[in-house]
Amino acid sequence: MKISIERGALLKAVSQAQSVVERRNTIPILANVLIEAEDDSVQFRATDLDIEIVDKAPARVERPGATTVSATTLHEIVRKLPDGALVTLTADNAAGRLSVEAGRSHFSLATLPKEDFPVMASSEYQSNFSAPAPVLRRLFDKSRFAISTEETRYYLNGVYMHVADADGGKVLRCVATDGHRLARIDADLPPGAADMPGVIVPRKTVGELRKLLDDDDMEIAVSVSETKVRFATPDITLTSKVIDGTFPDYTRVIPMNNSRRLEVDAAEFAQAVDRVATVSSERSRAVKMQLENDRLVLSVNAPDSGAAEEELAVAYGDEPLEIGFNAKYLLEIASQVDRENAVFLFNSSGDPTLMREGNDLSAVYVVMPMRV
Repeated sequence: MKISIERGALLKAVSQAQSVVERRNTIPILANVLIEAEDDSVQFRATDLDIEIVDKAPARVERPGATTVSATTLHEIVRKLPDGALVTLTADNAAGRLSVEAGRSHFSLATLPKEDFPVMASSEYQSNFSAPAPVLRRLFDKSRFAISTEETRYYLNGVYMHVADADGGKVLRCVATDGHRLARIDADLPPGAADMPGVIVPRKTVGELRKLLDDDDMEIAVSVSETKVRFATPDITLTSKVIDGTFPDYTRVIPMNNSRRLEVDAAEFAQAVDRVATVSSERSRAVKMQLENDRLVLSVNAPDSGAAEEELAVAYGDEPLEIGFNAKYLLEIASQVDRENAVFLFNSSGDPTLMREGNDLSAVYVVMPMRV
């Protein structure tokens, strides 16, 4: 195999591949990226057996062929090459080497046979549809902060993507929760998605998917089966196993009758919470919210390090309320708000609180209070 490829295109493809590769693995071939060259393009394929990414880049192929080489080493080399360099990759499978040449730089890397590389079995997808990148970006970006990191409740270690009923009909919905906070984000149901099975997309896949969604004009082809999910652009295909488990009935924890309404400027609120939380030694220290007649007092009392208090002018007309929250959770939820105002709906100091963006019902957040 011998190919010449522009450094920028090579770096983009290899960086996507090396982020999927597991650093600590017991199977040497899984540390490698499979490079396959034919016609006028080259494919870079990497997998950790749960996720597979295939990135296609244009190249001048002098001799078609395939080999596998350490993804991290190749990425480091290409990253350090000068901008605009033309990189030549030549594989000598008999000697088990790949030579990388650019200008006066020359590297020789050990390879492993392509036959040893595990290719993820393609499955029959029950549902195929496409959605604009900004729509998927919003669904996953706004829900991912609530993904649980607790390994014992593995079915919460991802985003639950499914078709749900909303007031205006069916929607494509993403939900994530860790038991302390919950995010539920809706988007219009894309044509062809109505019979999609609900799947839990793993945390690592959500992170990798995010890199595909930066181009606002891109349409993403989505394919879903009971065991796998695939997101594809013309150049990149990301295939992932889904979490084998049942996502809990999240509708039970979304409060419907919270009547005490607070409206506050989202950016001001986030900055004020951040400021008062500075005095607490741990980020999880509770922030106390005291509400009465259009004023909100945020306070933190940390006996070992000090106390802080800040007052905000808000819209609040219900009876006075004192409630405490984990500062980190409040900040994460407030930072999701794209609109000017955040609306909080409370019941009592011991009940879950609902938060949404102004009058927009397509994004709903729930956060559990703390004792203060």
